[in-house]
Order: sequence, then C-alpha cells, then structure tokens
Amino acid sequence: MTATYTPQRNRSLAFGVLATVQATLIFTIALITVPLPVIAAEFGLTSADLLLVLAAYGLPFSGLLLFGGRLADRFGGRRMLAIGLIVFGASSTFAALAPNYPILVAMRLAQGVGGAMVAPAAMAVLRALFPEPTAFGRAMATWGGVSVLGAVLGFIVSGVLTTWVSWRFMFAVPIVVSLIGFTSTMGLLPQGAAETSQSKPRLDLAGAVLATLGISLSSFGLIATDDHGWISTMVLVPLLTGLVLLAIFFVIERRVRDPLLPPGFLLEPVRITGLIGMFLAAAGSGVVNFILSLYLQQVLDWSPLMTAVAFLPFAIVLIVVGQLAAPLVGRFGPARITGVGLILAAFGLALLTQLTTDTAYLQGLLPGLMLIAVGISLAFSGSAVLSTTNVPQNRAGLAGGVMNTAMELGPTVGLAILMSVAASQVQTVVGYNWAFGTAAVAYVLAALLAFGFSGRVAASAAAGVAQE
Repeated sequence: MTATYTPQRNRSLAFGVLATVQATLIFTIALITVPLPVIAAEFGLTSADLLLVLAAYGLPFSGLLLFGGRLADRFGGRRMLAIGLIVFGASSTFAALAPNYPILVAMRLAQGVGGAMVAPAAMAVLRALFPEPTAFGRAMATWGGVSVLGAVLGFIVSGVLTTWVSWRFMFAVPIVVSLIGFTSTMGLLPQGAAETSQSKPRLDLAGAVLATLGISLSSFGLIATDDHGWISTMVLVPLLTGLVLLAIFFVIERRVRDPLLPPGFLLEPVRITGLIGMFLAAAGSGVVNFILSLYLQQVLDWSPLMTAVAFLPFAIVLIVVGQLAAPLVGRFGPARITGVGLILAAFGLALLTQLTTDTAYLQGLLPGLMLIAVGISLAFSGSAVLSTTNVPQNRAGLAGGVMNTAMELGPTVGLAILMSVAASQVQTVVGYNWAFGTAAVAYVLAALLAFGFSGRVAASAAAGVAQE
C-alpha cells in the first residue's frame, strides 16, 4: 500500500505534470518528421541515413518499454521517472546541439532509452496518485487522449519551427518538460508500491534482451518497407529475426519464475480489448498524419508550414473531446466508448477515400479529418481504461509498458501495411484512398469486437473494484 497522498489541488497538479511528460514522449517521435529534408540537406544524408534518423528514437523506445515497466515495479516509479527524465533531457540537449549525423542518431537513440524508462514509470506514479479504482479509471480516460495529442502537436510545432527558426529548436520542448518533470519528482509526486513494499519482482534479464531485440528488429524491418520491398534483405532479415526472438521470448516466459511479461497478463478480455483499441487508434493517427502530410505537400504542393496549420483543427478537436471523454467513459463504459470512437473514425476514413488530385481542404478533407479526431480521441480514452483495468499497484509499471508498446507498434505496423496497400495502385492518390479504406474496415471490425466484449468488460471491471 502507498502512503496517503496530498490534497486534491496537488493531485490535479501532479496529474498535469505526468500527462505533459507522457505527451512529450510521443511529441518527440513526431517532431523529426517534417524537418527531415532540411536535416538531410544540412548533413548531406542519403535516404538510408534519413531512415535511421527517423527510427532512432522509436526503436529503443518501443523495444525497452517492457523492461522499463519491470524496472519501475522493482525500483519504484518515482525513482525511475527521475532517472529516465535525466537521460531524456540530457540527450535532447545534445541532440539540439548535434554537430553531425552520427551524434544526432546517437542522441535520438538515447532519447528512446530515456523515454522507455519514463513512460511506464509515469504510469506507476499515476497509479499511486489515484489508488482508488474509480478515480484511477477517470484519470486513465483523460490520460488516453494525451498521447495522440502529443503526436499531432509534435507535427504542428515542428512545421512551424522549421519554417521560421531552426529544426534544432524543436528539442526545447523535451528539454523544458524534462526539467519540470524532474523537479516535481521529489516534492509533488507520490511514492509507488515498489518504494514502500518489501516484496519486489526479480529482473528477467533474458526476457528483457529477447523482447527488446525482437521488438526493435521487427520494427526496423517494418519501417524499412517504406524504401524497400517486403522480400528485400533490408526488410526480411530484421523482420524474421525479430519475430523468431519474440517467439522464443514467449516460450521462455512460461518457464521463468518471475517473468518480464506474465503469460496471463495479456489474455484477460478487458485488457486485450483495450490493447487492440490502443494499437488501432495509434495506427490510424500515424497513418492519417503521414499520408495527409504527403498528400498536401506532394500532391497539392503545400508548404511545410501550411501543412502543419492544416492539422490545427485536428489538434483542437482532440483537446475538446479529450475533456469530454472521462464523463462519457464513466457513463457508458470504456468498451462502448471505444467501439463508438472506432466507428466514428471509420466514417472519417471512409470520407477520405474520396480524395482526388485537387480536393478542396475545407469541403473535401476537413470533415473526414474532424470525424477521425473525434473517433480516435474517444477510442484512446476508452482503450486506456480497458488496458489498465484491474491492474494492482505493484504491476502498474508493467501495465504502462504494455500499453505504450501497443501504442508505439500501432503506427509502425499500420504504416508498413497500409503504405504497401497504397503502393499496390498505380496512381498515388488512388493508393491513398485504398489505404484509408482498408483502415476503415479494420476499425469497424475492432469496434464490433469492443461492443461484443462490453458485457464481459463491465463484469470484469466490477469484480476488480470489489477485490480492491
């Protein structure tokens, strides 16, 4: 059990700090996308070099999240949050000052390592901040919309700064947020279960190595499909190697006394429904941002600044709906809200299948974009609650690691598959339409799953509350 925490005002402030940190972790993934051509020109980079710059943060971030969750559960969320923020902030500083390509890549890798420690640790602290199941559920409903907002704001801010100042100033955001988060760890944020418990989980180092290498290599193989065919060496070797390592990981985890990822943790109907929703919502957000960015700049010949401004309504809707999501989840249940969100986003994606080479922004693109924003925000909120329902405080770090892994793998897998669908068509815009249509079908199927499990989810959540 954790110590009784601070008054409501301090608790709200602490939640705001943690939510800002979480949003910044996702913001940092997106901030590099828009200025890639500028960075390529400054350092004289090839397309292969740019691929590594783009992937350098996400690979260690997604690969190390499970181990980061175990570290938070063993050594304490607050302690690991402070250490992770030091790594994250320091590497962001050196990335901003990077004199050459190797240092920039190295610092992006270090950012990913720091982020993988911070994300699950923040979840562990959040669980201690809201020890009551109902209060934690409300907090998670708001928390769910934070990450997608971070991704969109990263895209918008990077476009503005690249146009008016320098791409290096983008790193000011993670630097400042790291300082704020670190100064808050001792005076504002509570201790987690690990700081007060005498029973701490062991570190499954073999499982950590297998999971990290498996996820990172598989992700790199999928990212490489953007420039290489699926049967190319650049794709097949890392993808197949990573999948084999993950298969070995799941086999070993069944035989380890204190596994990194307990086999039954993923199999609960509540959790698997939430993780699927989180995966698809993140995938949809990443695909929409990426494809529409290409469409506006390459087809309609918009500037990076105008492209960034085009996504402002998307960000505003995310903020507004994110504020409404918590009471909606509380009234109708997280599974139903997840399903409704996926259906709305599917309608928005269906509208985008009508894009042509001269579609008007206001009449042809904006309505679909707004619907997607509403739907994804609701899906993120409901899925975050489902993913963390019935999680005890001593496994809050694990839950944060698993949820963030699903969130990170969504855009990687989604982009690889949907851009391959797009590439199957001769005309570029027709290919984009096929990609949006495929995503819409996947969303409808996932929504049916969420509606189908809504009764079981409610019963499981009620049982969890009773046990608390």
